[in-house]
Amino acid sequence: MTVNYDKLWKLLIDKKISKTQLVHKSGISTNAMAKMGKNQFVRLEVLIRICDILHCRIDDIIDYSMDVETERGGNSYEI
Repeated sequence: MTVNYDKLWKLLIDKKISKTQLVHKSGISTNAMAKMGKNQFVRLEVLIRICDILHCRIDDIIDYSMDVETERGGNSYEI
């Protein structure tokens, strides 16, 4: 599974909120913010806190895709 937070960064720009402001307002850690900057997974609680501050839904801030490995060839495909 891969995750992408580009929607979050765009939303922050649209709302004129910096990453530092979001960290302070939401109470999330700078480590969580750094993980999102690298498109790594963070806890659901982090995403919920961000959505509470930005008044949005999780699908407004994150994109993800499932990579499923087939049983025969070991190839993967996205759902």
